Amino acid sequence: MARAGCCTRAGRKNFPSFHSGNQWRAAYDQREDCQRMTRQYEAVYVFDSTLEDAAINDKLGRFHGLLGNPGDLQVNHWGRRQLAYPIGRRESGYYAVARFTAEAIALPEYERAIKLDDGIVRHLITLYEHELGAPPMSEEELALANRRREMEDDEDEE
Repeated sequence: MARAGCCTRAGRKNFPSFHSGNQWRAAYDQREDCQRMTRQYEAVYVFDSTLEDAAINDKLGRFHGLLGNPGDLQVNHWGRRQLAYPIGRRESGYYAVARFTAEAIALPEYERAIKLDDGIVRHLITLYEHELGAPPMSEEELALANRRREMEDDEDEE
């Protein structure tokens, strides 16, 4: 049987894998370069609402300690709120949002600790790129917007 290109057994066509060519025996993984790169993250925690505030603060301290005690850590406590939908038998939770800078190598152990904690109902960790909303306006842009608003108000009065 003649062999043609990438065609092999039983008429199935095999496409070259990413391991073809020079990459077949390459042990280099570009993700290894990113292990020591620090990035800014945001984590949202929903704790069981029956936990006391001191217990929540202890848990947050333990979690953030796994990150190597980031100096730019900001924690915003939203407090106890009703959940959008029941999770198990829970109808409310204690919300906290943290923003921090950490190395990628620290995240797996941090997330593992969060997943194993029974006091956390839900969590979400995302890359923090920028504030939501429009970019800040310069003083000239603010003055121009105020003039436009005043002109529109004058036209509405007439």
